[in-house]
Amino acid sequence: MTNNQKMTLSEKTAREWLNKRGVTIEDIAELVMFLQQKYHPDLQIEDCIENINRVLSKREVQNAILTGIQLDILAEKKLLDEPLQSIIEVDESLYGVDEILAFSIVNVYGSIGFTNYGYIDKQKPGILQKLNDHSSGDCHTFLDDIVGAIAAAASSRLAHRAVDED
Repeated sequence: MTNNQKMTLSEKTAREWLNKRGVTIEDIAELVMFLQQKYHPDLQIEDCIENINRVLSKREVQNAILTGIQLDILAEKKLLDEPLQSIIEVDESLYGVDEILAFSIVNVYGSIGFTNYGYIDKQKPGILQKLNDHSSGDCHTFLDDIVGAIAAAASSRLAHRAVDED
């Protein structure tokens, strides 16, 4: 993000909430590297960060981040009605709304993002492994999928840009 670009309140809040929940742009950049390095051997972390910043500038992405993190926080505070409270709190395997919310992020950059998302969601490298550790008492039912989706969308954006340069 350059100094010339104004960040909306929505984007600023989404970035702050990611950070407060223990997710940095660098964490997401490592996921993008994981997804794209074999296709782009000269890929630099700065390229990953640039693509993440572009993804985070999209209103649809900001809305998904704010909604998902808010639901995770409410579940941590036990403020949801049953049975939703228990479903989100334990990240029930048949509850797919967290993935559906993540798809709204992936969808912004086309079908290649779905493949990237599915792969990273199964592998759970880096920050995703930490977010999926339920022993901390923190609820990241939505956040882990959101972070994976941001990485997948940034990877998709990067792949599209590389094809356009060929």
